[in-house]
Amino acid sequence: MPRLHCFLFLATFLCFAGVFVAGDGEADPLYKDCVEQCKKSGCVGNRCFQHCKFSSDGKPIDGPWYTNEPLYLRWKQWDCQTDCRYYCMQSREEERIKLGDKPIKYHGKWPFRRVYGIQEPVAVALSALNLAMQFHGWVSFFILVYYKLPLRPDKKTYYEYTGLWHIYGILSMNSWFWSAIFHSRDVELTEKLDHSSAVALLGFSLLLAILRAFNVRDEAARVMVTAPLIAFVTTHILYLNFYKLDHGLQMKVCMLIVFTHLLIWAIWACISKHPAQWKVWLVVVGGNLAMLFEVYEFPPYMGYVDSHALWHATTIPITYLWWSFVRDDAEFRTSTLLKKVR
Repeated sequence: MPRLHCFLFLATFLCFAGVFVAGDGEADPLYKDCVEQCKKSGCVGNRCFQHCKFSSDGKPIDGPWYTNEPLYLRWKQWDCQTDCRYYCMQSREEERIKLGDKPIKYHGKWPFRRVYGIQEPVAVALSALNLAMQFHGWVSFFILVYYKLPLRPDKKTYYEYTGLWHIYGILSMNSWFWSAIFHSRDVELTEKLDHSSAVALLGFSLLLAILRAFNVRDEAARVMVTAPLIAFVTTHILYLNFYKLDHGLQMKVCMLIVFTHLLIWAIWACISKHPAQWKVWLVVVGGNLAMLFEVYEFPPYMGYVDSHALWHATTIPITYLWWSFVRDDAEFRTSTLLKKVR
């Protein structure tokens, strides 16, 4: 059975041979003309925007545009250019559909349909569900190790990785929080926070995999493993935030970390006799299959559900299963250590 698991693991990674490439809609002459006309007239078809009306000195007429909108829409702060781009994109896509053409990307983004000012409503909802699932997993782990399992005389847990899993839980919730914010409104700040929190979580997940899989408990050894990983992740985050927000580099770094992370857990599951190793296998195989949605992307169905949203959906059961393994691991390690003490 372990050999079959290893075969499935390697076969899944062999699928990462190609990437779907979409055209650049912003280069479409009809789209460009629409945006330019919108900036001048403030209208796309019969739809006009208050914040595209400027006085001779370049200031918006009637004050800041967002004060004229309903309260529940003011938070999004769309400006003239973004609204012109959005409605020109939607108009152009409707024309393309009538001609039988497939959707294309505009400024690196698929043509999503907004809901109450939210750019990607399905991705936001699924990010929120992932956040809730991470919170549930972390709280259940906290209750287990501090209230259900025996504690040492100094009130510390027997499980050696308790602190690391607490950090993992906090980083996970932070990552999904910024994911929800980013998919609500894609601006430079939210994009940087989303990318930074994601790579921080992935980097720490890799660190945790190394420490747990190789059972690294010596403090000096932990520092030797931790220092270069933290330096790498920190350098990458600083590069993204203060030098260049390179999406291609971000994807490569994240894929490399995820590949290494899952490979370590797969090898550990192959050789370990842990009672919950089957859960690790399900997470490894599920994680690889979920990665396919990130690699082989496709345009949003009906303007709402794309491959990235489906990736968000697949991580919900994986998260539940993963925290279940963490709890099982805490019980197993605690039981093993108690037997040695007695």
